[in-house]
This record gives sequence, structure tokens and C-alpha cells, in this order.
Amino acid sequence: MTSRTLLKRTAILGLCLVLAGCGKGISSGNIFSGSGNAAGTSAQRDANQLDHLSGSNEAVIDGPSRRVQKKSTVWDIFGGNGDPNITVEVNKYLWQASLEVLDFLPIQEVDPFSGVIVTGYGTPPGGGRAYKATVYVTDPALDARSLKVSIRTQGGAVSADTQRAVENAILTRARQLRVRDSQL
Repeated sequence: MTSRTLLKRTAILGLCLVLAGCGKGISSGNIFSGSGNAAGTSAQRDANQLDHLSGSNEAVIDGPSRRVQKKSTVWDIFGGNGDPNITVEVNKYLWQASLEVLDFLPIQEVDPFSGVIVTGYGTPPGGGRAYKATVYVTDPALDARSLKVSIRTQGGAVSADTQRAVENAILTRARQLRVRDSQL
């Protein structure tokens, strides 16, 4: 490949990236209309534009009572204004406590971004049954509602008391970790 061919391909790729980042085209709904009337009145066109300075990601379609969420652009990756309903956050104390309390179980899958810990079958110290657990930390709050634990044996699900005891052990250890961090 010659340097001239490489330069042409780089220029074409750069042009495509610049045009894709502009955000005016197919997403505005009037790529094929010459006059621009297909998008509605000028007030509606102004209302349909995203307000990037305030972080709003909504557009008005048929007046102020009807709102539709617009698609994000490539440049939204670099902004720090993520939607907390979409952004997944995990409580670090619940996460660490879950790993510590269930340390006798072999870990099969761990995803700290979604808050899921899946273990394999393991026997607790001094116990005879093999258990398998799945832990789901759903919220950044140190709260019982933020923790979902599923424990089962090879014969099926365990009793609700056993599951509750493991949840309480994880919550107690998480509170201990938080107190220890606050004393530093």
C-alpha cells in the first residue's frame, strides 16, 4: 500500500467521522427534503434540537406536553452527565462483604459493573452440603434492598431462613467495612 493510498483512506475516514459527529442528517428527519418543511414549523424544529449545555436529552415533538427521548451522539461518551437510571453503580461495601462472606465458594463469574457474582458449588467450613450462590448488588446504597442473594444446593433451593442468614451476614460485614473506613 502506497503512502498516497493510505493518505486518501485516512482522509475519507476522517471526513466520515466528522460528518457522523455533526448530528444533522438522517436523525433530523429532513435529509431528503429540500425546503425543510418536513420537520414542522420553526418552533418545533427549535424545540427538537437537543440542549447539550444543560445536559438535557429530550426533544419536544407536538408541543410541550409530549416528550420523546432523542438518540445520543458519539460525543456523549466524553460528557460526565450520564443518566443515573442507566448508569450502573455498585456499593463497594456490599460487593466486598459478599466476596468475603462467600469466600469458601469458588468464583465462576464476577462482573463489578453490573453487580453480579456467580459462584460454583462449594462446602462451607464444618459443613457437609455443597452450596452455590448468586449475588446481585443492585444499588449504590448500603441497604438491604440493594442486595439480592440466591443460594441453592444440588438438590434445589435452600430454605428462606438460610438465605436470610447469608444476606444478614453480608449486610453485617458491609456495615463493619464502612465503619472501618470511616475511622481511617
